[in-house]
Amino acid sequence: QVQLVESGGGLVQAGGSLRLSCTASGRSFSTETMGWFRQAPGKEREFVARITWNGGVKSFADSVKGRFTISRDNAKNAVYLQMNNLKPEDTAIYFCNSRLYWGQGTQVTVSS
Repeated sequence: QVQLVESGGGLVQAGGSLRLSCTASGRSFSTETMGWFRQAPGKEREFVARITWNGGVKSFADSVKGRFTISRDNAKNAVYLQMNNLKPEDTAIYFCNSRLYWGQGTQVTVSS
């Protein structure tokens, strides 16, 4: 059974930082692009960031450019999202994704 499990969410004040982790099991994702999406209450799920299999290409939503970074460790079958200078509008459930697989999400709440 293939699973993506996110962790690292929580409550943080505006300007703070969080590091999200996503660990995959059931198959290797070392040759796959992996990414992060988020969904705020009452809104559609939106793209946040993605990274190609070897980390050579990274893409970010305009709203997080310069504040978020994405990285991966293929030996650990994991992808990470470092979120700095968080804003209240970053509050959402953050989901890990690769191909058709999704994690269950981790809540990030940023207080003003």
